[in-house]
Amino acid sequence: MKAASTKVQASLLLGVNGLFLLAGALSGTFLNVYLWKSRQDYMMIGWFTVAQQIALGLSFWLAGKWVKERNKMNALRTGIAVSGLFYLIVLGIGGNAIQYIWPLGLLLGVAIGLFWLAFNIVYFEITDAANRDFWNGWMGLLGSLTGIVGPWASGRLISSLSGDRGYRIVFMISLGIYGAAVGLSFFLKKRKSEADYGWLEPWRQLKGSGQWRRVAAGLFFQGLREGVFSFLIGLLVFVAAKEESKLGQFALVTSAVSLVSYWIAGKFFKPTYRSAGMLIGGVLLVGVITPLLWQVNYGTLLIMGMGTSLFIPLYMLPMTSTSFDLIGASEESVSNRVELVVLRELSLMCGRILGILVFIAVLSVNRSPRTITVLLLVLGFAPLGSWLVLRRSLSRQEDRHPV
Repeated sequence: MKAASTKVQASLLLGVNGLFLLAGALSGTFLNVYLWKSRQDYMMIGWFTVAQQIALGLSFWLAGKWVKERNKMNALRTGIAVSGLFYLIVLGIGGNAIQYIWPLGLLLGVAIGLFWLAFNIVYFEITDAANRDFWNGWMGLLGSLTGIVGPWASGRLISSLSGDRGYRIVFMISLGIYGAAVGLSFFLKKRKSEADYGWLEPWRQLKGSGQWRRVAAGLFFQGLREGVFSFLIGLLVFVAAKEESKLGQFALVTSAVSLVSYWIAGKFFKPTYRSAGMLIGGVLLVGVITPLLWQVNYGTLLIMGMGTSLFIPLYMLPMTSTSFDLIGASEESVSNRVELVVLRELSLMCGRILGILVFIAVLSVNRSPRTITVLLLVLGFAPLGSWLVLRRSLSRQEDRHPV
C-alpha cells in the first residue's frame, strides 16, 4: 500500500515538474530573444543572467530554512506562482522590460530557486536508491520531450504572427500552464518538517570535508561553462538565422539528439566508466565548438548543438551522480540533505557568475564576433577542470563498482 502511494506521489511530482518545464520551454527559450529585439546588447543579457544567478543562489540558501523546517510544498508552489508572476509582469510592461533588467532577473531567479530547491528535496524523499534510476529516466524523458515540443511550437507561433503578438500569446500560454502546475501540486501530500536548518553547514562541509571541496570545485567548473552557454547559444542562433522558427527548430533537433544520447548513456554508462567518460566527454565538448572558428552561421551552430547534445551525458552523468552519491553517503549527510543541495547550487552559481562576468569584461573591450567565438572555446575547456579535480574521487567510485 505504501509503495503504491509512493508511486502515485512520485508520478504527481513528475507531472508538476513536466508542466513547469513545459512552461519554461515555451517561453524561456525566447525570453532573451524578446529582450534582444528591444536592444541588441549581449552585455545586457549577461547582466540579466547575473541577476538571475544571484537571486537563485540566495533563494536556495535563505529558503533552505523554510524547506527544511516548514512546508516544502508551499515553497514549491510559491516558486511556480512567482514564475507566473514574472511573465505576467513582462506581459504588462512589454518592450519596456529592458529598463528593468535587474529587478526582472532577480524575480525570475527567486522563482527558479524556490521551485528547484523544494523539488530536489521532495524528489529525494519520495524516491529511494532502489527506484531512483527509474524515476530519473522518466524525469530525463520529460525534460527532453518538453525541450522538443515547447520551443518548436513557440517558434512557429511567434514567426507566424507580426510584431510582439506571438510573444504575448506564448507568455499567456505559459502563465496558464504555471497555474495548472500549482493546481496539480495540491494533490501532493504535505511533507514532514525536519531538524533545525544549519545556516553555515555548507561552509562547514567545505572546511571539513576534502570530498566536498573537490565536488564543489568540479561544480564550479561546470557552472563556469553553463553561465555563458545557457543564454549565448540561443542568441547566436537567432542572430544567425534571424527568425524565431529557426531557433525553435534548433531546440527541437538538439533536444531530440539529447533524448537519444541520454537514453543510451543511462542504459550502458556504468560507474566504472565515470572517470574516462568525463575526460572523453570534456574533450569532445571542446571539439564540437571548433567549427565556429571558421564561420558562425546556423549550420555550424547546429553542428555544435547536436555534438553537445550527443556528448554532454558523458560529462553530466558523472557530475550529477558524484554530488548526489555524496549526499546519500551516510545518515548524517542524508539528514543534512537540504544544506548539501544548497552547497551544490552555490558552487554552480559561483562558477556561472564568474563565467558571465568574464564574458562581460571581455566584451567591454572587444565585441567582435571572433572574440565571442574564442571566448566560447576558452570557457568550453571548463569541463576538463571538473575532471582534473574529481578524477581521484571518480577512481575510488570505480573501485567500489568493479566491472
